[in-house]
Amino acid sequence: MIDIDGSYGEGGGQIVRSALALSLLTGKPFRMRKVRANRLPKPGLRPQHLASVRAAAKIGRAKVAGDAVGSNQFTFEPGPVTPGDYHFNIGTAGSTALVLHTVYLPLALSGGPTTVVLEGGTHNDKAPCYHFLQTTWRAYMTKLGLNVTLEMERPGFYPRGGGRLVVRIEPWTTRKPLTLTAAASQMSATVLSMTAGLPEHVAKRQARRAIVRLRDAGIEPEVSYEEWPGGPGCMLAITVPGAVPSLFFGLGARGKPAEAVADDAVNEALPFRESGMPVDPHSADQLLLPLSFIDGESEYRVSQVTRHLITNAAVIRIYLDRHIVIEGDEGSPGLVFNRAL
Repeated sequence: MIDIDGSYGEGGGQIVRSALALSLLTGKPFRMRKVRANRLPKPGLRPQHLASVRAAAKIGRAKVAGDAVGSNQFTFEPGPVTPGDYHFNIGTAGSTALVLHTVYLPLALSGGPTTVVLEGGTHNDKAPCYHFLQTTWRAYMTKLGLNVTLEMERPGFYPRGGGRLVVRIEPWTTRKPLTLTAAASQMSATVLSMTAGLPEHVAKRQARRAIVRLRDAGIEPEVSYEEWPGGPGCMLAITVPGAVPSLFFGLGARGKPAEAVADDAVNEALPFRESGMPVDPHSADQLLLPLSFIDGESEYRVSQVTRHLITNAAVIRIYLDRHIVIEGDEGSPGLVFNRAL
């Protein structure tokens, strides 16, 4: 049984998700200690991480011990992954996207089509939102030859949750390596300002702030608005075009000005644009796992080397014979190589 220190590197939920997916894909059981030890004041498994553990156990008929909220260690012994129809309800506003990231690759390589229904949060802080999945993540999967479709039947915001995603995953039969190294010149962007159960002026203020800041940076954005049922909640998304469109977003919160929501998105979009690199920092680490199951060499330039990227590479090396090289210092642009040994 593989022994994994959950406090390594970024020391958060990504190690849990990657270990679960790799265990299912390789058939190798593991024990994880010090789960999310760096996520003070609430280390251990939180509801959304527990949902990932139990979703992985369900699709892979795994034996699990220690799967409880707050647990700082657990064991996972996988069985065969079975495609089909699955429904996972987090029960809180926890991120549906992060549960999806745990199970999509084992299901894509299980030999048949799968439909996954996920209920919980669709727009969460420090997690991919639905619009990122739809715009950026899905586009990368298509480049790799993996066909995934997503539909948001209703949004879910903290603290109420209640969002619902329907995801269809086709068998991954043609696996394509990725090369994205050319510098990009992004002179345009789109802005999407969205609200649910909030006054109209919130969406207008968000958009106005983003427009002013983007224009100051020499970008003339196209702007659109959406109003959703449910809520309350709001977000603003900025998409920077490229070989794959890169989406950055800001989320509303109680007491947070609409202008601050826009600032959160702009403060990520502008450094990415100024770097000239083709791959955003969030996609950089998300690409490592699927690329590790593709023959041939993949190579891509990233706008920022993150601790998540470095940590994910370390977890993959525990399970697979992969030559993963990350050139560049943490916090700076870099180059990623990924190939079989």
